Amino acid sequence: MNSCSVALVVSDFNSEITSIMLSTAKKRLAELHAAVAFEVHVPGAYEIPLAVSKAIAKDEVDGVIALGAVLKGGTDHDQVIAHGVAQKLLDISVSAGKPVALGIIGPNVTPDQARERQKAYARHAAETVVTMIASVSERWPKKS
Repeated sequence: MNSCSVALVVSDFNSEITSIMLSTAKKRLAELHAAVAFEVHVPGAYEIPLAVSKAIAKDEVDGVIALGAVLKGGTDHDQVIAHGVAQKLLDISVSAGKPVALGIIGPNVTPDQARERQKAYARHAAETVVTMIASVSERWPKKS
């Protein structure tokens, strides 16, 4: 596959998890010969969609990876946040015509479960965005 350029949007909330996810995603992107256009840090998962929407609009960005961890608390707040963010990221991807990889752990996970999954989620998000960039740019018919 030709080299592609990916933006990373990462939540700083639960940074003990998301910082590992960020370094793992960067490493996997390098292994896949994908360039990191830039990274943007946001306070929490709720703020990820706005940053993704700005990042995906950049001409030099072929796709975006959203990284976060929405952990179970004492209420259903994690479910509300995670479902809302996931839906909005899908909407942004379809509207922009560029892939957004969902590398957000949760909802309904404990900190221990999130730590067990952090590297796998980040690797999968990197692989997904690169695969989808290739799919939408190389396999789809070009406009005449």
